[in-house]
Amino acid sequence: MLLNVKPILNTPGKQLDFQFELDLSDMEFSGRYPVSRPVAVRGEVRNTAGILELTLNARTTLDAVCDRCGKAFKQDKDVPFACMLAEELQNEDNDEIELLEDGMVDVGELARTAFILDMDTKTLCSEDCKGLCPRCGADLNLGPCSCKKETDPRLAVLAKLLEK
Repeated sequence: MLLNVKPILNTPGKQLDFQFELDLSDMEFSGRYPVSRPVAVRGEVRNTAGILELTLNARTTLDAVCDRCGKAFKQDKDVPFACMLAEELQNEDNDEIELLEDGMVDVGELARTAFILDMDTKTLCSEDCKGLCPRCGADLNLGPCSCKKETDPRLAVLAKLLEK
């Protein structure tokens, strides 16, 4: 979504509000498509003493799967993003400044990039998820499994000492 900021470009104290929905249902993350609902984006561009500041927030609910136990669950995702806007760059290495093109900024692309970069590499249903038993596959969150613990073969001699 292109946003025209020309009306506030030279007027300190003014702001432009925006909101739109972003469709990221085609985005694959770790072999899954967790963004099945539209991403609601709200934000503003504010002229503060001649400096344009853009802030936005992208929010949705993800269809997540726990990486430890495999349980499907819903996860709220809220991504804030902020940057400054400029007509020309003084310093080429500043990542916090977005360049305007003829007084326009693509807030849709900024929101999309911020949302994708903020996706978690590991998803857990809870911080204390115990996962699955590596032997029998039982969900350890429901209780201990009935597998007998095997002694590490490297420690077998020590285990025999403990038996005596």
